[in-house]
Amino acid sequence: MTMQQEIYLSTSKKQELTDITDKVNSIIKKSKIKDGICNVFAAHATAAIIINENYDPNICLDLLDALNKLIPSGIWRHDRVDGNADSHLKSAILGPGETIPVKDGELLLGQWQSVMMAELDGPRSNRKVIVTVIGDVK
Repeated sequence: MTMQQEIYLSTSKKQELTDITDKVNSIIKKSKIKDGICNVFAAHATAAIIINENYDPNICLDLLDALNKLIPSGIWRHDRVDGNADSHLKSAILGPGETIPVKDGELLLGQWQSVMMAELDGPRSNRKVIVTVIGDVK
């Protein structure tokens, strides 16, 4: 069985990480799929989906700081078009999606792992994340 649903998020900062683990697990429960896989996909060129720790908020800030040091703004050819080349590059490195195992109707994540959408060119309204759950209903 397959189920697909969209999550819409609004962001308030230029860069931020939003924990969407509970929203994704809610979609899995609604699907009634017990065992399988879940793909979470950001349908944008300047947003990404990551799995990382969210228990300590400093990890999220450290990740954004590291990205900003690796990929500074204002020095890329695309900046002449709309000034957000660094956002595109960061998104390409992080990637638009993650696929996570589903066990007993929930994401099979490690103790400290969360699924997060990385906003890299905000603030934005209506960021679309597509959640696809594939598996067996038992």
